Amino acid sequence: CDTKQGNSEVPDDSDFSSFKAQCEDHEGWSARYSKGGVTVWCRDEECDTVQKLKMRIVCKDVTAETLYDVLHDTSYRKKWDTNMIDTFDIGRLTVNADVGYYSWRCPSPLKNRDFVTMRSWLPLGSDYMIINYSVKHPQFPPKKDYVRAVSLLTGYLIQSNGANCCTLYYLTQVDPRGSLPKWVVNKVSQFVAPKAMRKIYKACLKYPEWKRKHNPNLKPWMYPEQNTLPCISLSELTLQRADSLENIDESGLSEEKAQHSDDEEPAS
Repeated sequence: CDTKQGNSEVPDDSDFSSFKAQCEDHEGWSARYSKGGVTVWCRDEECDTVQKLKMRIVCKDVTAETLYDVLHDTSYRKKWDTNMIDTFDIGRLTVNADVGYYSWRCPSPLKNRDFVTMRSWLPLGSDYMIINYSVKHPQFPPKKDYVRAVSLLTGYLIQSNGANCCTLYYLTQVDPRGSLPKWVVNKVSQFVAPKAMRKIYKACLKYPEWKRKHNPNLKPWMYPEQNTLPCISLSELTLQRADSLENIDESGLSEEKAQHSDDEEPAS
């Protein structure tokens, strides 16, 4: 597989180091939520938009390896990620980088969003990292019913805290392509983000049992020889720049008193 062409690049060690530093350094970040082991921060200068959020949760009774597997395992994700509409892998670039599609159910009445991203991962001692950013793939252009959003940088840092405990950081800088109403911004930091972190934690507790019954030895993210995805070349990809996408204004939309799904119960 080719890693040197086009204006998309596979992240290298310096990109992972920089990502880890952003997760651990809280200067310039404001805590917007802190309860029950979950903390949510946003960048001081960007608290008016859904631009840059960082979350942390301590996961007791979960190993760092299990959490890493859960975040990679697409077939399991369909079980626990109720915000997800669809996800699939498009192709691989290197032994630790691939390209995939993800569509996401937004709070009503907003339009749903979707992404095409290059994802790269790195186990580093007792730390594990997965990072992604948006790319354009000629066979997966924007769709009529979705707003194609842009991940400028999104990722996970998992740190082992001993034999059976770990800490998960989730950092996301996404351009949702549109002016979002204030209630959405508040709902994301106070409600959606903490709920999502707790959902990942619960999924981790159930994963070992689930995995025992579903291809227990299949982990292509750890064993590249198991990867059956078609090889794609970096030359097929270009960086997805936000300004080439349609921008929509949803700032005037009021919150619908829609049927609340199990997703939107207040975080306990």
